[in-house]
Amino acid sequence: MLFNSLLAAFIVGLISFSGALSLAIKADKLKKVLIYLVSFSAGSMIGAAFFHLLPEILEEAEDTMTVFVFALVGFSLFFVLERILRWHHCHDTDCHTHEHLGWMNLIGDGVHNLIDGMVIFASFLGGPALGVPVTLSIILHEVPQELGDFGVLIYSGFSRKRALLYNFISACTAIVGVLLAYFLYSYNGLMSLFLIPFAAGGFIYIAASDLIPEIHKDNNSWRAFISYILFILALVFMFFMKVWFE
Repeated sequence: MLFNSLLAAFIVGLISFSGALSLAIKADKLKKVLIYLVSFSAGSMIGAAFFHLLPEILEEAEDTMTVFVFALVGFSLFFVLERILRWHHCHDTDCHTHEHLGWMNLIGDGVHNLIDGMVIFASFLGGPALGVPVTLSIILHEVPQELGDFGVLIYSGFSRKRALLYNFISACTAIVGVLLAYFLYSYNGLMSLFLIPFAAGGFIYIAASDLIPEIHKDNNSWRAFISYILFILALVFMFFMKVWFE
C-alpha cells in the first residue's frame, strides 16, 4: 500500500516536466488544447469523487452522515486554502503579471501537491481499484495545471532549467503528503474514514469552482460543445473504470 502510494506520487511529480511543452506550442494553440484537457480533467475529478471515493467509504462507514460532513470539511478547507494562499490553478500563461507571484505559485502548488499525496495514500487504502482511478484523475488535472504553472514561472523571470527544477521540487511534496498520511494512518487507523471523503470534497471543489469556470471562459460555441462532450466522456470513463475494477 505504501509502495504503491509512493510510486503514484512520484509519477505525479514527474508530470511537472510536462510544463516545458508550453514553450514548444504557440500560445493560441495552447489555449485551445488546454480547454479540452481542463474539460476532461473536470469530468474525471467529478467521476472519481462520485463513482469511486464516496461509494468506497460509504460501504465501510457506520454513520453515513459523518462521511458527508468530512466531504464538506474537505470542500471548505480547499476554499479556505485558495483564499489564504491566493492559490489558483492557472491554466493560462498570462494569468500572473508580478514576479513575486511566481514564488506564490510555487508555494500554493506545493501545498496542493502535499494534499494530493495524502489523497493518493487515502485512495490506495481501498486497494488499486480505488487508488489507480484517483491517481489518474490527479494526473489528468496536473497536466493542464503544470502547463500554466511553468509558463507563469518563465514569465516571472525564472530560467527554463530553474523553472523545471523548482516546479519538480514543488511537485515532489506529493511524496511528503503520502508519508504524512501514512504516519497519521499508522497512529490512528480510522484516518481513512476522514481522508477519503475529505479527498472527495476536495475533488468536487476543484472541478466545480476552478476547472468548470475556466471552461465557461471560452465563448466559442463549437469548442464549448466539444468541451462538454469531453466532460461527459470523462464521467463515462470513470464509471467504466469502477465497473471494470469490480
